[in-house]
Amino acid sequence: MGQLTGGVAHDFNNLLTPIIGSLDRLLTRGVGSSRERQLMDGALQSAERAKTLVQRLLALARRQPLQPTAVDVRELVEGLADLIASTTGPRIDVRVELPADLPPALADANQLEMALLNLAVNARDAMPEGGKLTISAERVSVKTGRRTKLRPGHNVRFSVQDTGTGMDEATLARAVEPFFSTKGIGRGTGLGLSMVHGLASQLGGGLTITSNPGQGTTVSLWLPISAVAAQEDGQDSHVPAASKAQGIALLVDDEDLVRMSTADMLTDLGYEVVDATSAEEALRRMDEGLAPDLVVTDHLMPGLSGLDLARDLRSRRPDLPVPIVSGYAEMEGIVPGFPRLTKPFRAAELAASLAALGQDGEG
Repeated sequence: MGQLTGGVAHDFNNLLTPIIGSLDRLLTRGVGSSRERQLMDGALQSAERAKTLVQRLLALARRQPLQPTAVDVRELVEGLADLIASTTGPRIDVRVELPADLPPALADANQLEMALLNLAVNARDAMPEGGKLTISAERVSVKTGRRTKLRPGHNVRFSVQDTGTGMDEATLARAVEPFFSTKGIGRGTGLGLSMVHGLASQLGGGLTITSNPGQGTTVSLWLPISAVAAQEDGQDSHVPAASKAQGIALLVDDEDLVRMSTADMLTDLGYEVVDATSAEEALRRMDEGLAPDLVVTDHLMPGLSGLDLARDLRSRRPDLPVPIVSGYAEMEGIVPGFPRLTKPFRAAELAASLAALGQDGEG
């Protein structure tokens, strides 16, 4: 299953990269009338949902590389509340209960948002006649010797509680199995709880479920407390201002649309872009005298891979920055020491990735 989802992810990410990148650039530039911008924004939101679906499948198959950081719990949950309310509908009373002194959790913010949204959707489906959905978080400690599968230590416990139908013991025992669902055909994939369980395990936390028929269900996601403080809101949310004449960027990708949208982003960042459709072509251009200041390469390509290209370039010019752009399924084949950017991405993510290189010779 991991190989299947990996292949699907590669194809979908190549499709989504130019869609998300191009729509993002058009909206950023203020192109079109108000109505046209609404249509573009709707299309971009749909593409982002498709991206989330790919991430969900990869999280289930354990091929999704997490990027754990210190996450501001209050900010994340409160920022998600409106989306949960609109997703669950008017018959569900959504409530958020958060103490003022919550510590940061060690988590991947995007995956955590997706996990909580999945739990909220499950809770909604358990309340077909309406009900109350409570999302809460609190600091808790798991002590050594406690009869639980949870690791000892300090945690943030996220809980999603509903007043729905509940589950009997037999259903509860199978709740986190992949593709197990009590919903009718076409009403659910059975991936939600399994995905959340996989996420918790990868982050060193756990998942607990309490439920009784007719008395509702509480699903709790336990995540370790981060040892460092969360970043302030907006610290990395903008595109770093780029001075013009950044230099020459050699862009290598066998997908025409991906190459076109990425070239547009690099041009806006001040680079003169020279593109190549393969690693072999890129090396020929270098042999012919091209001296780029930056090489951005896809990883999975016919012939030489992006990693092969990066290693060759590193042997020639150890100071040359060579970030490798990759779909999630390919990340395991990339060795440490080379900066990476995952598909699909927006201009701000590309800019932040390049800014992190420092452009000072630390490739």
